[in-house]
Amino acid sequence: MSPPPILSGTKGACPRCGAATLFRSFAGFADKCGACDLDFTRFNVGDGPVVFLTLGIGALVTGLALWVEFTFQPGLLIHALLWIPITAALVILSLRFSKGLLLALEYRNRAGEGRVRSE
Repeated sequence: MSPPPILSGTKGACPRCGAATLFRSFAGFADKCGACDLDFTRFNVGDGPVVFLTLGIGALVTGLALWVEFTFQPGLLIHALLWIPITAALVILSLRFSKGLLLALEYRNRAGEGRVRSE
């Protein structure tokens, strides 16, 4: 039985066997699992995780920035020094988790290229 997809995001676990072999670097996938030889290159995670993280974290940071502005009224430089690094850090730190989760969901749901049926 394959491990839950959340483990692929949190621990970098292979979606087939559960070995921690999914990543070769911080956010770069290995070519295949060292334990069960699952080929990770056949999955197309692409930019999906980055888009969702940027939109979600962007909405959160925008709301927080508005709250800080209306509550404390700091200058523009303070906003820049505060929100740019926070946004970048949240996106980068969440990237590994979201890429692993998306790859595991693709594996579990047998996702593939869309095809039009010819009848």
